[in-house]
Formats: sequence, structure tokens, C-alpha cells
Amino acid sequence: MARFAANLTYLFTELPMQQRFAAARRAGFDGVEILFPYDLPCGDLVAAADAAGLEFVLLNTPPPNWAGGPRGFAARPGNEARFRADFDRALRLADTLKVRHVHVMAGRAQGAAARATLVRNLKWAAARAPHLSLTIEPINASDNPGYYLNSFHLAAEILAEVDAPNLGLQFDAYQAQMIHGQVLTLWERFAPITRHVQVAGCPGRHEPSAGVIDFSSFYRALEASNYDGWIGAEYTPLSSTESGVDWLRSA
Repeated sequence: MARFAANLTYLFTELPMQQRFAAARRAGFDGVEILFPYDLPCGDLVAAADAAGLEFVLLNTPPPNWAGGPRGFAARPGNEARFRADFDRALRLADTLKVRHVHVMAGRAQGAAARATLVRNLKWAAARAPHLSLTIEPINASDNPGYYLNSFHLAAEILAEVDAPNLGLQFDAYQAQMIHGQVLTLWERFAPITRHVQVAGCPGRHEPSAGVIDFSSFYRALEASNYDGWIGAEYTPLSSTESGVDWLRSA
């Protein structure tokens, strides 16, 4: 049975980070994601998660730059040393927080050199952390122009080429709809290589209860395919998080 994780980078932002864990538990979540927790006190995060009885489900490889800077280096030729240093930093934090998945961000790049660089870096990372589940996620060009991994079909090709047992797809329903449409058709095709699922309404990336995605059918499709992993709630609330979290109880 799938369980839901609150992405605390997006949710309960009206509260300080350490208080978001308890709020997530009260709302009905069983786990948490934090995209870039690198500048937060690690001990405080562990204590807050333990007190709330929540599992750390996901973090992203750095850098934690939300001001228009690079979002990852895995596909950027010439940045291999930076990627490896960043990955080791993510690995240390993931081990401390006991994180289930680490999302390896490709970054902005293009062309054959970018593909070769991404494959080479993913092979290195998978061998570097055989005990850890790694994911890659296609991201749409409207939200992140120039991001290399901008297609679920490309992601599947990359995963097949890397062929690592601890590397899989991060299936974000919002991204799937933005890039390709037909989320249910995509899920049917890519469910076998998926390690982690995320949800948000489309368009707008708000609560997963409105818009063009039929989430009731999507959850039924997850169950029918025997998906028993986590579902991360990665969306921007229309108002306060608590006022819009009824979707979780119905899901």
C-alpha cells in the first residue's frame, strides 16, 4: 500500500522548518521530502522527524540554489568534479537522515556530450552508493528551460543504458502531464521502472485535487500495478497548507 510524504520545501511554509514535521503528521502524512536540506541543522531535522514519527523519503543532489542558478550538474560536461563532490555531500546527508531516495538532478545541458556525461555520472553514482536508491526525474521546459532530462522516453533510455539496480525513475504526475499529457498512459508504460511517485495538480502545481489530472483514476492505477512505494506531495498550496489538505484524506 502506497504512503504519502509531505514535501516540506513546499508545504507548511507558514511554519519554521522544524515545526513542519509535526504539522505533516497531524495532516495525515507518513513521511517527508526536503529538496535541499544542506544548510539546515541536521540534528534538528533528525530530532523533528523522530518526534513526529516520520520517515525521510527524498532529497535532491545539491546545489541548493533557488535564485535562477544551476539545478544540478549530472549532465553538464566539464563539471564532473563538481558533480562528484556534490554527490558525496548528498550521500553523507542521506546516510545521516536515513533517506530512502536521492534524486540526481541532471541540470541544464544539451546534445550528445550531455547524454554521455549523464550516463557516465549516473554509473559512477550508482556504484558509489549501492545501498541507496537513486532516481532521475524528467522536468518540463516551461518550469525549467534547458533542463536536459525533459522527456520520460529519454529518461527510460538513460536508465536502460546505465543499467544499475539501484537507479530508477521518479514519476511526477505534474511533470508527466506538462511534458506529454495522458498521465495514465504514461504510468502504464513506465510503472515498471518507477521508484518514487510525486503528485501536484496541473496546471498550476497546486493541490492534487483539481485540474486536468484524474487523480482518483491515477491512484487506482498505482494500486492496480502493485506500486507500494511512496507518493510525494510536491505542490504549492493555494492558501495555507492545512486549509487545502482535504485531498489527502480522500486519497
